[in-house]
Amino acid sequence: MKITFLGTGTSQGIPVIGSEHPVCLSENPKDKRLRVSVLVEWNHCTCVVDCGPDFRQQMLNAKCSQLDAILFTHEHADHTAGLDDIRPFYFRQGDIPIYAHQRVLEALKLRFAYIFETHNKYPGAPGVTAYEIKNEAFKLGGINVIPINGMHHNLQVFGFRFKDFAYLTDMKTVEKEEIEKLKGVKILVVNALREKEHMSHFNLTEALEFVKKVNPEKAYLTHISHYLGFHDEVQQNLPENVFLAYDTLVLNI
Repeated sequence: MKITFLGTGTSQGIPVIGSEHPVCLSENPKDKRLRVSVLVEWNHCTCVVDCGPDFRQQMLNAKCSQLDAILFTHEHADHTAGLDDIRPFYFRQGDIPIYAHQRVLEALKLRFAYIFETHNKYPGAPGVTAYEIKNEAFKLGGINVIPINGMHHNLQVFGFRFKDFAYLTDMKTVEKEEIEKLKGVKILVVNALREKEHMSHFNLTEALEFVKKVNPEKAYLTHISHYLGFHDEVQQNLPENVFLAYDTLVLNI
């Protein structure tokens, strides 16, 4: 299994438009973060988790020419706004399978009504085949994908476990029975917005506490804001099995 971090930033990305914050002015490529997304590849299956406003650039950066599925964690714009940019895949492959909670599917139908149109559809619009995710395992590319239910303040979100790899973002609370689903993973990815507490995201302390509960071999932090600090400085203060993810980072399991 191959994992490529397409984006590791928060909703505004880094640098933030017009910001003079030192991290936003950094020349280190690891401090430049597109909106959060990950590419997971196994058994000739290519899956993207979330499809934000940087999707086109992320697909170009990853040299991705095949897309077998998009899994959505939730409906916020930084996770869904790039859906129109599936057009090149659609023109080559036909309707693109998307997987999401029913609430998220309904939100996508409102935001991208022309994609879901079945009568008098605009010829240049892409198409999707929508599958509802419930809090139970489903088959994709020959493996069981296990949803991990959590809360993003008062909004339900899904993380996903792909065999020995698990990806969670925009989490603030995760119930004990959901954490049990993560036991035994080799690599865990989880959000860590900043050091200061936030109403709807893990801060750094909460993320590290969550990593301890899951106890993976390695953990990677994502959905990072400029307020967390410079990549190299933050990394120096993390536990030895915890790493700050960055855009274009590739892992193999």
